[in-house]
Amino acid sequence: MEPFVLKNESLFMIDGWMNRFPGLTAGITSKHGGVGKGSFQSLNMGFHVGDDVNDVCINRETVAHLLNFPLESWVGAQQTHDIMIRKISIADRGTGSNSYNQAFEGTDGFYTNEKGILLTLCFADCVPLFFIAPKSGMIGAAHAGWKGTVGGIAREMIITWEQEGIRPEEIFVAIGPSICKNCYIVDNRVINLVENILEDVDGKPYNLINGNQYSLDLREANRLLLLKTGVPEENILVTGLCTSCDNSFFSHRRDKGSTGRILSFIGWKEI
Repeated sequence: MEPFVLKNESLFMIDGWMNRFPGLTAGITSKHGGVGKGSFQSLNMGFHVGDDVNDVCINRETVAHLLNFPLESWVGAQQTHDIMIRKISIADRGTGSNSYNQAFEGTDGFYTNEKGILLTLCFADCVPLFFIAPKSGMIGAAHAGWKGTVGGIAREMIITWEQEGIRPEEIFVAIGPSICKNCYIVDNRVINLVENILEDVDGKPYNLINGNQYSLDLREANRLLLLKTGVPEENILVTGLCTSCDNSFFSHRRDKGSTGRILSFIGWKEI
C-alpha cells in the first residue's frame, strides 16, 4: 500500500504514521495549488531556483495554512548534498522559513523531539527520508541525493540518534517520492561509490543497461543502508511515487534543470 496519500491537490501525507502517532504532521507537497509561473508552475517551495521570492512566500503561507502549522514555526536549510545533520530546538523556529539567506547553511538533515517545530527540506528527484522514534518523540528529516546516499546520511541519522539513547530497532523510517530506477541513469563513477557502501549486501540497487550506463534505485539503496544500521525491515515504508514519471511533482531530470522544488515536512503540533 502506498504510504504517501494525496489529501488535496497540494499535499501527500504519511497517513499511516499520522493515524498511529497523534499530533504528528508528516508528508510532502505536490507542485499543484500555488501561484508560480512558467517552469515554477505552480507550488514551488524553493527560494534558490530563480523563482519570484514573493510567489514562494505565498506558496509557503498556503501550505502553512493547509497544514495548520504556522510559517514562523518552520525551519529550512541551504542544502549541499552532504551529510550534515542539525538538532533543532524551539529557539530555532523561523530560521529559513521565509528566506533562503537566513536558512541553516550546509545542512541536509534535521531532527528534534520538541513540539511546535516543522522540519522542512526541498527536493526535485532526490530521496526524502522521514524518521520517527515514538517512544522518545524524536523525529527527523534528511535529503538523500546520490551524494548524500553514498555519503551515508541515512546511517548518520541513525548513529546520531543512538548517541541520544535511541536504539535502531525503535526507529521507523519513510522513504518518500523521488526519482525511480527507470528514470535515473548514472555512470560507473556513481556505481563504484554505491558498491563501496553496500559491498556486503547480496541484492544490488542497480542494473547495467549498456557500456557505462546503469539504472540506479536510490530508494532501494537507502533502504539497504537503513537495514545495515539495524532498522527492522518492517519499520521501513517505501513510496512507489516517482517525481520524474508523475507530473504531480517537480523533477530536475525530467525538466532539464529548470524547475521548482517540492517540500518535505515533519513536525509535532503543539497541543
